[in-house]
This record gives sequence, C-alpha cells and structure tokens, in this order.
Amino acid sequence: MKILQVTPFFKPLWESGGVARVAYDISHTLHENGHDITVYTTNRSIYPNDLPTNRRTVVDGMDVYYFENLRKYTRGAILPVMPYRMPAVARREITQFDVIHIHDHRTMLTVIASHYARKYGIPYVLQAHGALPQDTGSARMKRLFDRFWSEKVLLGAAGVIALNETEAERYRDLGVADERVAIVPNGIDLAEYPDLPARGRFRAAWGIDDATKIVLYLGRLDPTKGIDLLIRAFAEVAREFDDAVLMLVGGDMGHNDEFRQRVRSLGLEDRVVFTGFVSKEDKMAAYTDADVFVTPSFTGFPVTFLEACLCGTPIVTTGKGDLLGWIDNTVGFNTRCTPEELAETIGRLLADDALRARFGEQAKELVRTRYNWQAIVHEIETFYAKVAGSPEGSVPVGLSRGAAPKAPDTL
Repeated sequence: MKILQVTPFFKPLWESGGVARVAYDISHTLHENGHDITVYTTNRSIYPNDLPTNRRTVVDGMDVYYFENLRKYTRGAILPVMPYRMPAVARREITQFDVIHIHDHRTMLTVIASHYARKYGIPYVLQAHGALPQDTGSARMKRLFDRFWSEKVLLGAAGVIALNETEAERYRDLGVADERVAIVPNGIDLAEYPDLPARGRFRAAWGIDDATKIVLYLGRLDPTKGIDLLIRAFAEVAREFDDAVLMLVGGDMGHNDEFRQRVRSLGLEDRVVFTGFVSKEDKMAAYTDADVFVTPSFTGFPVTFLEACLCGTPIVTTGKGDLLGWIDNTVGFNTRCTPEELAETIGRLLADDALRARFGEQAKELVRTRYNWQAIVHEIETFYAKVAGSPEGSVPVGLSRGAAPKAPDTL
C-alpha cells in the first residue's frame, strides 16, 4: 500500500514527546513490511535544528517532508503551527495514496490533510494520541480549534484509533460510529533495545549509591502529567524512606520554576533531582536503575510505560485522565489521584523487594509478547485494509492506486 503518515513531530525531534516516537515506529515498521511510506511533518522544535524544509528528503528509506512553520516569520503573534507549503504538496500528491494516517487531531497539518483527503475521496485514519479532552494543555486553543474544525475532522475519518477503552468512549461521545473505532495500543520496537544498560550507570552519573531507592518520573515536565502531585506525594515518601530520592527526568516545558518552588517549600532540595532532557541511552539507564516508575496522570498510552516494563521497573499511576487496566497488580498499581494514596502505593513497592521483582519479570514478558511493534502494526494494517475497502487483511504489500509521479525534490 502507499500510505501517508501525517504527524506534527517526527524523527529526530524526540524531545517533542511520544507522538514523534510512535509515528516514527509505526511508519518504519510499515516500511519494513514492504509498504511505500511518505511522511508530512514539521521542523518545529524547542531546540535549533538544520533539518531540510519544504522539500522531500529520505529518512530511513521513507520520503519525509519537514514543513517550515509560518510562525517563524511572525514572531510574537499568536498563531497555530502553520505549515504554509504543505497545501501545495498535498494538492499535488494526495491522490496517489491508498490511505492516510493522521496523528494528533488538533493541528493545521490535520486540517490540511483531512481537507484534501475528503476532497479527493482518500480514506483517512485519525489517531488523537490521548488529546481528545479539552481540559488538558491549552484549553483555550483547543476550544477555538474545535469550534471551527474538530467535528469535520473527526466525523470525516474513515476510522479512528483509540489507545484504550477510555479514549474509545470519548470518540463515541463525539459522534464517531462504533464500527469506525479500533482500540490499538502503542508498542515498542524490541530491535532498538538489543542490550539494556548494566545496573548502576545512571546512579554513578548522578552520585547515587546502590542502597538508595530511586522513584523515577520520565517524560515532559508538564503540569498535566501530575508533577506537582508527585512532588507532594514524595514528601510523604521521604519521611518514611530516608534513603529515597525522586528523579525528574525530562525537558523543561516552561514550568520548572514552579516545580522547583514546590520542592523548596517542602524542604526537599536534597532529595529531588531535575536532570533535564537526556539521551536515549541515559533514559534507558534511568529506567534500569529506578526502583519505581511513576506517572501520576496521562492520556492515551505512554511509551514510557512500555520502556519501563522492558527494563523490569514496576509502574505506579492513577485513574486521573485515562486508565490502563493491564497495569494493576500485574506490572504495578493504579491508585487514587491524591498525594496520600500515591505516596502509600509508592511506599508499598519500595518496601517489598520480592513484589518489585515479581512485577518486573511480568513486565518484561508482557512487553515482549503483547506490546511489540510487529504485533501492533499488524492490527493497524488490518484496520487500514478495512477502511480502504479491501477484504480484511487482504491488501497485498505494495498494491496501490494509480500512483501519480513523485514530486520533485524541491518546491
């Protein structure tokens, strides 16, 4: 099949969060399975980059367009991310695709891609990645987007992908027919992790001895993730475990001053470490050395949970936001979203070496057998075949519509 992937972020912009990682892993696995993959994305990043923009380039065998953002030329203006050269490319190319997979529904890439897909009768699959609720992130911008575009984008999709049952129900509440909803979790590419770091590397880098218990958060340091709640819960953990530290691993999303003030107000300056953004290797070393991995609040299906499982690190999360039922009493715990309950659950794991070991072994087995990308992408391929009108699972690799000639390398 000829498949267009539309995503606001893509390799190598990993610091932008899970959407970039998931969109790349799905695209690359599809490419390895023999499909012809094109990616429309942007060069938007919190760090400077020299990515080639507004023209086709090749990334790991896939055609990728990193569209420049109009906001670059209107500094200070409150504008959405506007890939101003994308409409010209979409008009020229979109009829050649058998199916379009749009990641993250509240973006101008989504508006443009879905518009031309509907105009030319190309089926598209929408995957919101946990971003359907209006009350997370920039609620004002979400309401503005929904007023003009959300209904048309959602209801025009041939199918939607939910990461869990909570998100599936949100799609249904928004009017998406049940038969158009598929629940497909995220996965992990086991080939990217042939050798996990030996225990002790991350601890040595930060001067933490082997006897110290590490409570780890890893991801964007964003208020929607429950960072403040975690800090308050850790204050109670610290009173019970005088050998415990909290490691907050991830890039500053503009709220670190608030989090540091909370740490100071609780007298935890010597017990809480902000590492900033770290490399993939250091990230995996952090999981390996941690005793408990905690994400208080999330939507969708964080890849960080799977990475923690791969390293055998038990998970603690809450029911605030979305709920992943497979975690509870298998690889960790779901608990109530209060500092007291969160602290009690973290403490339960820190105090029980045998329980942590059991959850860790079960976590490794689960991620290797259920949540690997080959298994997950097979489900996605079957869904593509369904929405493209082919008999389920029968679309031959490489079969496509009458393909238009490739666009030139420059625009």
